[in-house]
Amino acid sequence: MTNTQFVVSPAWLLEHLEDPQVVIIDCRFSLADPLLGKQQYQESHIQGAYYLDLNQDISSPVGKHGGRHPLPNPDDIANKLSAIGVNSQKTLVVAYDDSRFAFAARLWWLLRYLGHEQVAVLDGGFAGWQKSEYPVTDVIPQPRSGKFIPQVQTDRIVDITVVKNYKDSPDVVLVDSRESDRYRGEREPIDKIAGHIPSAVNYPWQEITDSSGYLLPQSAQRHRWEKLKNSKEILVYCGSGVTACVNLLSLELAGINKGKLYPGSWSDWISYL
Repeated sequence: MTNTQFVVSPAWLLEHLEDPQVVIIDCRFSLADPLLGKQQYQESHIQGAYYLDLNQDISSPVGKHGGRHPLPNPDDIANKLSAIGVNSQKTLVVAYDDSRFAFAARLWWLLRYLGHEQVAVLDGGFAGWQKSEYPVTDVIPQPRSGKFIPQVQTDRIVDITVVKNYKDSPDVVLVDSRESDRYRGEREPIDKIAGHIPSAVNYPWQEITDSSGYLLPQSAQRHRWEKLKNSKEILVYCGSGVTACVNLLSLELAGINKGKLYPGSWSDWISYL
């Protein structure tokens, strides 16, 4: 299961560390301590890996609306990808984190949104790599020259207007990806208002992996979405459009490619209340 189109195993990546057609990106991040991921990367990372920061690189600045992690400006992220050797339609990008794909899946989704299908996540993340006793380093790789040309796939996202108009449609499903207690409004550690968008169903993003951060088998991914597979569209959100991407990865692994991201998510929705 690990070497599907969207997932690579640590063993596969080990064999491709020197492959010029592969670029590895470390996406480790902590919402509680935004500087931690970069610090962890500087101390130790997979050999040859570059670092992209959730706040600085794969999101744009926060505004009044648009949520806590708005999508980055396509040209800005394209320049950053070009500077680490990513060539459109050619380079395989392998993203990893240490948070059960919470941040690696955001980059995975973002690249596909920008028209680059050659992207995968590392099964087991950095912990799995270390567990295999594969090489780590504190050496920051030199910039590489690439040419990344964004081709934005606008049909992969929806905004608040679309969500409002379609959330009660019988053939459209709205999926809340947060933990169940946040969905129910019993706990809200980040946003100012607790609860969920009316009519949303809850599929917590952590359910696609085991406790060690390895993906559950493809059969489990398919079983997970069994009730929704015949929906016309599946609109997916979370707190700020980040962990929702883990569910979008799960949908693709299940062979269901009608998931769309509401990038602003709950943090955008409540900005209008």
